[in-house]
Amino acid sequence: MKYLLDTHTWIWWHMNPSKLSKKVKQLISDTQKYEELLLSAISPWEFCKLLEHNKLGISCNPEAWLSAALNMPKFRLVSLSPSIAYRSTVLPQPFHSDPGDQIIVATSREENAIILTKDKRIQNYKHVKSLW
Repeated sequence: MKYLLDTHTWIWWHMNPSKLSKKVKQLISDTQKYEELLLSAISPWEFCKLLEHNKLGISCNPEAWLSAALNMPKFRLVSLSPSIAYRSTVLPQPFHSDPGDQIIVATSREENAIILTKDKRIQNYKHVKSLW
């Protein structure tokens, strides 16, 4: 099984794992429970935007944090391919208009991956599988 980390899940795993559900913490901790952990290419950008707007603070160099946070077992950063870019704009409706979420959902659909997210808007979207 493949799992796609939503941006907040990825950030919390590295900064404050206590915010994650017990189920998600156990899953990420045990590499035997998954084939791959995926992250959309939009997530590092969203992380940087949170820093830019002072909605998140870190005590180290952001590029060093990113490098360390992308170094996980069975991990793959999924690029924003032309196909994912297009598919993010034609998701079955209804879905909200947040472009980051649209790309994450399109990525999960392209990769046939379950999204690890606390976001109710994604959890309630019937065209993807999610777990929290």
